[in-house]
Amino acid sequence: MTSEATRHVMQANKSKNTKPELLVRARLREAGYTGYRLHWKKAPGKPDICFPGRRVAIFVNGCFWHRCPHCALPLPKSNVEFWKAKFERNRERDSRDNALLVQDGWTVIVVWECMLKKERLEPTMQEVLRELDRASGDAPRVPRVVEIGSLSPWKLRRERQKLRSRYVLR
Repeated sequence: MTSEATRHVMQANKSKNTKPELLVRARLREAGYTGYRLHWKKAPGKPDICFPGRRVAIFVNGCFWHRCPHCALPLPKSNVEFWKAKFERNRERDSRDNALLVQDGWTVIVVWECMLKKERLEPTMQEVLRELDRASGDAPRVPRVVEIGSLSPWKLRRERQKLRSRYVLR
């Protein structure tokens, strides 16, 4: 059972038109990329931003809900089993949707909320625009999943260890 206050806090979490998503859309418009569809129901997973002609789907993932590999966020302290199951379902759904899109010939771009902070915004958006250009170019399209700002596996492990040590020491 959850308290009334917790219920109201959870209801206030939006799934559409979040600040990170609005920021990405504004930057796409500034760069001249218009004609996208929002939460297009015909694409698996209803991507946040979808370019059907280019066959590009963009997911702007919140670090908490989708368990960002860059942030290594701790689990909530209460109701731990519920949260573990919830996050696992979210990850499985994300993987399934990405696989279905790639199978259908789409390029999937995943942008993490933490990659849209002030110091990382410009390089992140440059990478998104580069992937959009690549998908709309004359070269043959290779359907794939692109995680913007992702580190090589060994760097990612090192960064996770650093972040975890911060939480353990506190």
